[in-house]
Amino acid sequence: MHPKILGTSSQSKFGQPKAVTRLPFTMSDKTVLDFAAEVDSYAEPHLLPNSQDLKDTLNASNSHAIPQIAVSPAQGKFLSLLTRLSGTRNVLEIGTLGGYSTICFAKALRQRGQGGKVTSIEILKDRQELAIQNIRNAGISVPDEAEVLLGSALDVLPQLEAEIEQGQRPRFDFVLIDADWENHWPYFDYGVRLSNKGSIVYVDNAVGAMRRFGIVGPGTDKKEVVSLVDKVGADSRVDASLMQTVGAKGHDGFLMALVL
Repeated sequence: MHPKILGTSSQSKFGQPKAVTRLPFTMSDKTVLDFAAEVDSYAEPHLLPNSQDLKDTLNASNSHAIPQIAVSPAQGKFLSLLTRLSGTRNVLEIGTLGGYSTICFAKALRQRGQGGKVTSIEILKDRQELAIQNIRNAGISVPDEAEVLLGSALDVLPQLEAEIEQGQRPRFDFVLIDADWENHWPYFDYGVRLSNKGSIVYVDNAVGAMRRFGIVGPGTDKKEVVSLVDKVGADSRVDASLMQTVGAKGHDGFLMALVL
């Protein structure tokens, strides 16, 4: 761990002293991001050697003009490992896009060999159809191993809750929230309600949302949104942490919570 020097005269806007970390080298912001992208490029062929189906999914998504906002290959592998480590059987994913992370989850469940299923929600019909095609091309059975439900998440989630309460569907062990940032909190609330104790609720782009909406920093979007970190920090149902990340997709981060 590198030594930190706390500047007593320098405080953040939240009243906490800023920690100044002295590194063995210095880089500009651009250099850091370029270096992070190089690290990802180096690591991927070594740690993700059998990922042609995932590459095909990205290529198919790009050819259909799907925005390039899916999780990175490194993030996909990280989610796969979390799925296997946590003993997950049933995954809820809010935001399918082209199905990249859906495939990561489904393959992880298959590797565990204990059954289970991924339930993903996508609001756009063309993306749902493409995701299902990509999932099938990856050798994943639809709807047995993965299903993609069409509709607005805030409409679909109450339906899933009713099915769970009626005994028609099991609760979820892992929830990935990777959709419209202004609804992070209502999605998180539903994720907890639909989960078992000991489940994981993972919110991607949590740091990017803080930056965009000015929760930290000046912000670029003046839309009034609920601070996910504030709400989660006051939520007795969970214990959570926020982790910043840097990689090929730039600076961002995720919030991960354990359902108590």
